[in-house]
This record gives sequence, C-alpha cells and structure tokens, in this order.
Amino acid sequence: MARAVKRNYDASRRQEAARRSRARILEVARDRFLADGYAATTLASIATEAEVSVETINKAFRNKAGVLKAMFDVAVAGDDEPVAIPDRPFVARINAEPDGRRKLEMYTEHLSDSAPRAAPVELLIRAAAGVDADIAAVWRKLQTERLTGMGMFAGHLVEAGVLRDGVDHEEARDVLWACTSSEIYEMLVLDRGWPIERWARFVCDSVAIALLPPST
Repeated sequence: MARAVKRNYDASRRQEAARRSRARILEVARDRFLADGYAATTLASIATEAEVSVETINKAFRNKAGVLKAMFDVAVAGDDEPVAIPDRPFVARINAEPDGRRKLEMYTEHLSDSAPRAAPVELLIRAAAGVDADIAAVWRKLQTERLTGMGMFAGHLVEAGVLRDGVDHEEARDVLWACTSSEIYEMLVLDRGWPIERWARFVCDSVAIALLPPST
C-alpha cells in the first residue's frame, strides 16, 4: 500500500512539474517571438531562458511551430486547460441568453478579453507563414479552426431564431468570420490606436446591423 501511494504521489509531482515547465516555456516563447520575431527566435534561446533543455521543448511541442501554435491556443483560451472553446462556461452563457443583441454583446465581451492576447500572436503566425512551411501549415489550420468556430456560432444563432429574415447560416458565418478577424483588430487597435472597448463595440454593432432584425 505504501509503495502504491508513493508512486501516485510521484506521478502527481511529475505532472505538476511538467505543467509548470510547459507554462514557463510558453511564457518565454511569447516574449521572445513578439520581441524578436519568429525566424530570429531559436528553440535554444527559449530553452536557456526557460531553464529547460531543447529536448524538453521538442518532447512537449514537437518543434518550434508547435510551440507557436500552443502559444496561440493558450492566448485564445486564457489558460492551458484541456477544455475546448465550445465547452467553456462563457459559451454556455451565450447559448442560454434568449436575446440576439445580448448574445453578440456577450461574445464581444469575450473577444475584448482574448483579442489583446491572441491577435498579436495570430498576426505573427500570418507574417511567418510566408517564409516557413511549418508555420504556413499552422496558419491554414488556424483559419480552418476559426471558420469552423464561426460556423458553430452562426448555427446557434440560426437555431435560436434571432437572425433577420433572409440571413442564412453561411452568410452569418462569413459576417462573423470577417468582423472578428485579426486584420480588423490590427487596423483599428494596433494601427489607429482604438481602445479595445471601442473596437469591441464596433464589432458588435457591425455584426448586429448585418445579421439581426432592425429593431434589435
């Protein structure tokens, strides 16, 4: 019995150490990638600052592109917990809300929290995709995932019956896809200096005008 307990305890300690190591690697990688660029940042430099080996990074993320993809996923979610976005509590709250306008407000409230973390990383991936085949694959995967996510949200809006007459699932998905893009965030927040709250209102109002009945 004592030996079994010791093995469980040791496994728990190893898992916690691995979790802390992974978080430290992603924290250092974010600082280095955003400060120096993807191409100029090496796994060796990340490993040195994170106080781990390159082998540890490769074991956790496979390669440098894997580090960047994991960094983006954490930026979107706000944590490294293994819970898919559709299963997050904020999605359940949006789904439970009956009013269409309020659904969009709740969603853009989430965006105003996540976009400052995620958009710079997504733009970094876009820039690196032109010179790195591994990152080009990551970029395509991100776009597919985002389109899928907007399709799921559009499907919910259709099922909830909040869209105006004549707006179908495909149009709703494409409007959400365009209005929530990192490119619009880049133009208005990063280039024009809009406060994040103003950008979120713009996104919400734009989507509402395009998709909801005029009365809402």
